Amino acid sequence: MTAPVGDAEDVPGARMGPLAGVRVVELAGIGPAPFAAMLLADLGADVIRIDRPGESALPVPLPPEADLLRRGRPSVALDLKHPEGLATTLALVERADVLVEGYRPGVAERLGLGPDDCLARNPRLVYGRMTGWGQDGPLAHAAGHDIGYVAVTGALHAIGRSGGPPQVPVNLVGDFGGGALYLVVGVLAALLERRTSGRGQVVDAAIVDGTAHLSSLVVGLVSAGLWTDRRGTNLLDTGAPFYDVYETSDGGWLAVGPLEHAFYAELLRLLDLTDTAPDRLDPSQWPALRALLADTFRRRTRDAWAAIFEGTDACVVPVLSYAEAPSHPHLAARGTYITHHGVVQPAPAPRFSRTLAALGTPPSTPGADTRSALTAWGIADVDGLIASGAASTP
Repeated sequence: MTAPVGDAEDVPGARMGPLAGVRVVELAGIGPAPFAAMLLADLGADVIRIDRPGESALPVPLPPEADLLRRGRPSVALDLKHPEGLATTLALVERADVLVEGYRPGVAERLGLGPDDCLARNPRLVYGRMTGWGQDGPLAHAAGHDIGYVAVTGALHAIGRSGGPPQVPVNLVGDFGGGALYLVVGVLAALLERRTSGRGQVVDAAIVDGTAHLSSLVVGLVSAGLWTDRRGTNLLDTGAPFYDVYETSDGGWLAVGPLEHAFYAELLRLLDLTDTAPDRLDPSQWPALRALLADTFRRRTRDAWAAIFEGTDACVVPVLSYAEAPSHPHLAARGTYITHHGVVQPAPAPRFSRTLAALGTPPSTPGADTRSALTAWGIADVDGLIASGAASTP
């Protein structure tokens, strides 16, 4: 049985989690790189975030307490173009196990913080690079965002209903799934390999690579002729009426997904359709089956149906909003969402039986921890750095 999620502040002076003792330097950015750093911090790593003075990396205003991708680690403001700011950053690199950066290719090198610069100072460093297009290739230096990275891999084309346009899956598939999580996997793999070799290395995590890798199942089905390039016509893309969403009488929605025969039989039993539903093994009957299911689900409210299917094997669950999700009985029982410093947010994941993952400090504003964090990492004369303009506080 896994242990519950804890609060690192319950244990003064202690880092919790399986990555306790791992030190990470994060060069501030947006999107997948800070999410990766947040995940490493959630798992117990000692992460120090380097923000540029007076610079907000966010494209839209966000209250500091709600900027969850900054949680669990202090922020120091260093001018990387100032000689002493660069020297301080390299001094932190010497003390670190991992560096995470999300710049376009070549930017870190121009700052004097590229892999060659950092590995020369610390040969054991794992240098994690997060980009959309990767460190090389024709588009490596082009601007981009999640929607474009997902589009070029084929994943975006596959998401949507038959006859309709591709549907954008927020930025979960590209930025965070194909990007940040692959960066974290790469960093952890490199740390594990370092135990044998004693040497660090560069991890080139590209969203296009990770998203393509996430698509392995579907690509295999395409190769076998079991998946068409016409979205909304396949088993897992709303093509099948028994793997789709249905509207209820109150305008809510249900996610219906009983793929296995036994689970589908349970769905029909609870809907009282066992003797009237068309044969689901005959695709020519799918339009009639879809119409029957849609008409049936429109007869009750979302929550009424949810109560009927709760705990059964019919694989029917309500479609909840982010505002509703924390109160779902199962998620509440597991503590999947928790309130930390007054803000409801996802708890660290995954869970561990011994080394408890925990939330640390709330999100820090840029430079809020310049003095305390640099001192904790062994940097001398922080006041001198501030006086010279190499470092700053709000």
